[in-house]
Amino acid sequence: MNAPETPSSSAPLLLAPAEGLVQYKAVAISTRSRFITWLLKVFLRPWLARLIRSSDEKIARIQLQMTHMRCPKTYGQSLEYTVVGAIPGHVVGDLRDTSKPVILWLHGGAFILPASPMAHLEMACHFAAKMGAHVFLPDYRLAPRNRFPAALDDCERAYRLLLDLGFPASRIVIGGDSAGGNLTLGVLQRIRRQGWPMPACALPVSPATELGRIHAPASRPWRMKQDPILPIAALQRVDEMYAADHDASDPELSPLYADCRGFPPLFVLASDNEVLLDDSVLFARRAKAHGVNVRCEIWPVLPHAFPLFGSLYPEVRAARTDMMAFMREHLAPA
Repeated sequence: MNAPETPSSSAPLLLAPAEGLVQYKAVAISTRSRFITWLLKVFLRPWLARLIRSSDEKIARIQLQMTHMRCPKTYGQSLEYTVVGAIPGHVVGDLRDTSKPVILWLHGGAFILPASPMAHLEMACHFAAKMGAHVFLPDYRLAPRNRFPAALDDCERAYRLLLDLGFPASRIVIGGDSAGGNLTLGVLQRIRRQGWPMPACALPVSPATELGRIHAPASRPWRMKQDPILPIAALQRVDEMYAADHDASDPELSPLYADCRGFPPLFVLASDNEVLLDDSVLFARRAKAHGVNVRCEIWPVLPHAFPLFGSLYPEVRAARTDMMAFMREHLAPA
């Protein structure tokens, strides 16, 4: 087994405290939103735990059921599932029109679930409408049938495809939630290795950055009873289904150990109510130590990957506005 990549500098990287880096969002969360979060904890988290522990056939049935759903709101945007080059996926807009910017969004779902029409596709249509952009969500290969690095290979090819279609890197944004946040940080490592131009910016939302340990970082044991969505103990099986026997300290699997030098500006979002809180904070500190322009914003009360839940939480509108402002700040003009 090949050893994972390490930074070229011989000096060890010592992470300093996150003073001045982590911004805690001062926002009032409504009683209604708090109640919804409680409902997720009561109903969704146990369901996810059962799903993760179920058979491969049961997981396949859930994958089929999810893709049978419809996007509830397209905001007037065209949305289709198609094959672009050799990569299938959901396209919002028309990728033949390279005059607009494009968002490459890598969906989450614990590496085993496809893009959710109710969450991922709704958010993609919202961004496309408000940003005047196209959005491409590659339908990367899923575990347990396809193990690492299949998903990351597909996402790397999706970025290369956008370059080949004629989109300048300065007009491409890459982002992802949860497992998709992990893939986002993996793709940035692949882009640097290939010598390709970096995207304008990247937005990892609640990224999973450590796949080798279920008990750490520290927010995992400390938040495991309050996280409204993620059943942290059950996620050990996700790591097994996705990473199999691959060395989980490989930075492409656990970006917490990546050399981040040369990465584009990053906007890392997470909730203080989720087990992956420190996955975000510690990664942001590492990127900052490597000289990356990093913004790390922590929201209260809301669940893991909360920007997806625009139909549930009115507070999400403000989070999405922040994300779009960050994209506009770093995208090159037409």
